[in-house]
Amino acid sequence: AMYYQGQGVKKDYAEAARLYMLAADQGDVAAQNELSRMQKEFADFAEERRNGRGVNEDYAEAVRLYTLAADQGNAEAQVHLGDMYFEGQGVKQDYAEAARLYRLAADQGDAGAQARLGYMYYKDRGVKKDYAEAARLYRLAADQGNVNAQSGLAGLYRNGQGVKKDLKEAVRLYGLAADQGNAAAQFKLANMYHMGQGVKKNVKEAARLYRLAADQGQPRAQFNLGYLYYSGEEVVKDLKEAARLYT
Repeated sequence: AMYYQGQGVKKDYAEAARLYMLAADQGDVAAQNELSRMQKEFADFAEERRNGRGVNEDYAEAVRLYTLAADQGNAEAQVHLGDMYFEGQGVKQDYAEAARLYRLAADQGDAGAQARLGYMYYKDRGVKKDYAEAARLYRLAADQGNVNAQSGLAGLYRNGQGVKKDLKEAVRLYGLAADQGNAAAQFKLANMYHMGQGVKKNVKEAARLYRLAADQGQPRAQFNLGYLYYSGEEVVKDLKEAARLYT
C-alpha cells in the first residue's frame, strides 16, 4: 500500500503490484482484493487517458497503465492494450503483439478477445492465416453473444472457410447479429434473402433489412435499397427515394 499511495517512499505502481502479487500468490485474501482493485483502477485510468475523458488524451500513458494491469492478468486491459498495438496508438503498430495480448484474454474466456483473435486468424494479421482456428474462436465468442463473432462465423459458413459450407447456419448467425443491430450482418442477411441463399427468397424482407443497414450508413445497403426503389422490385417504385439513396 505504501508504494501504491506514495507513503514514505516514492510512488511506484509497478512495485506495489509486484508486492501485492507475491502476497496474493501466498493466499493473502486482502492482497488479492487489493490487486483486483488496482487492476480495475489501472484499466480505468488507461481508458480515461486513451479517450481523453476528464484528462488530456495521452496514448503513451494509456499504454503504460494498461500494461500494468495486463501484466497482472487483467483481461479487459489485455484486450484494450491489444487494440492499441493493433491500431498503433501510443506504440508502434505490432499485429503479433496484439495477437499475443488477445490470446491471453481469450484464454480467460473474454469474448471480445476471442472475436478479435479470430479476425486476425481470418485476415492473416500477426498470426498465420487459419480459417479453422478463426472459426473455433469465433464460435467461442458467438456462443457468448458477441455480435462481431456471430457475423464473422456466419461469413465462414457462407463461404465454406474452415467449416463445411452451410448457408442455413450462415442465415441463422447473421440473424443473431442483425437482431443486435449490426449493420454489416443486416446487409449480408438482406443479400441472402434477396438471392434466396439458405432461405426462401423474400425481397420484402431483404428490403426491410437493407433499410435497417442503410439507416446506419451502410453504403452497399443504401445502393441495393436504392436499386429496389428504382426497379420497383417488391416495393413501390420511387425514383426520388432511389436517387436519395444512391447519393
